[in-house]
Amino acid sequence: MKKILIAGAGIGGLAAALALIRRGFAVAVFEQARELREVGAGLQLSPNGNRALYALGVGDALARLSCAADGKEIRLWNSGETWKLFDLGAVAVANYGYPYFTVWRPDLLAVLADAIRAAQPDALHLGVQCRGFTQDDAGVVLATADGPVEGDALIGADGVHSAIRQGLFGADRPQFTGLMAWRGVIPMARLPAHLKRMVGTNWVGPGGHIVHYPLRGGTLMNFVGVRERPDWTVESWSVAGETSECLDDFSGWHEDIQTMIRAIDVPYKWALMHRPPLARWSVGRVSLLGDACHSTLPFLAQGAVMAIEDGYILARALAGEADVATALARYEHARHARTTRMVEGSAANAQRFHNPELAHAAGARAYVEREWTEARVRERYEWLFTYDVEAVPL
Repeated sequence: MKKILIAGAGIGGLAAALALIRRGFAVAVFEQARELREVGAGLQLSPNGNRALYALGVGDALARLSCAADGKEIRLWNSGETWKLFDLGAVAVANYGYPYFTVWRPDLLAVLADAIRAAQPDALHLGVQCRGFTQDDAGVVLATADGPVEGDALIGADGVHSAIRQGLFGADRPQFTGLMAWRGVIPMARLPAHLKRMVGTNWVGPGGHIVHYPLRGGTLMNFVGVRERPDWTVESWSVAGETSECLDDFSGWHEDIQTMIRAIDVPYKWALMHRPPLARWSVGRVSLLGDACHSTLPFLAQGAVMAIEDGYILARALAGEADVATALARYEHARHARTTRMVEGSAANAQRFHNPELAHAAGARAYVEREWTEARVRERYEWLFTYDVEAVPL
């Protein structure tokens, strides 16, 4: 039985671990944090990601903790004028076979971790720092603070600051995008009735946009607000800001936005960085997945989903090919073009959401009706939602 080492127990690392265990591999996941306790924030799981999660046997458990949003809409920053983006709910299931969930990140981590522990109780190793690796024709050795660990392959699922990526390809040079984001999770009980809707909303405006959607059966609302702001360059999810500063960043925006910001206990802020997709992910017995190799701006709601897809395809590739290096090359080949297109599409949406034409009502209306026609929406999303992790050729 081959043993696969995974550095990092985020969403991608856990999805990969579960997929590998389901296919008969021994897995060891090493996470430097002492608890699997990700920052409390929301994420969106489109049907392509949920197809993989249901195939892994955790879809029903996750559904009980999530919201199956009815749809998504566009709203104009100052007037609140609203356009339907697309229907979800039963329509998503009918069109793609699987639902569209909005999820609290700790819930997804817990569902994946519980399934891993049930299938292989000794797979997760917390409070262990990965310090490097060596490899040869016989295997790979991961150096950790607790000593060396041997395996047949090593997967770097250790995020945007990946130590495994650095060991393969050297230090990266992220570029500040000129964008910073505010985030917070709001108890739904604090919001007025007209905001307690089971839809995802994108507010678009000159120089900024806001996304909000329900979580945990409609008991929470996730809030993310992005502004073009060159003065904040700290790439961290855990820096607390001030409510007054967040309100200032969205001064002049609709009162619904002000209401949500005032209802956030602590708004956190982080700088958005751009890293070009790697030309190569794998060297011999070592490869990467998720943010370690294709980190993205969060404007297509596909970052977590791509990591889940990576994990599933990785397990398929390793199960279908005896030679580890060949299997990892096949995995990379199967995923590279898709994830690169996703990164580029996310960057394009930043410009679309912030276009100067949105500043005035007449121009804004024409712009929205042009950019979010049914045909253009399908062009931007259909190729994502129809992807089948179980059938795509390797």
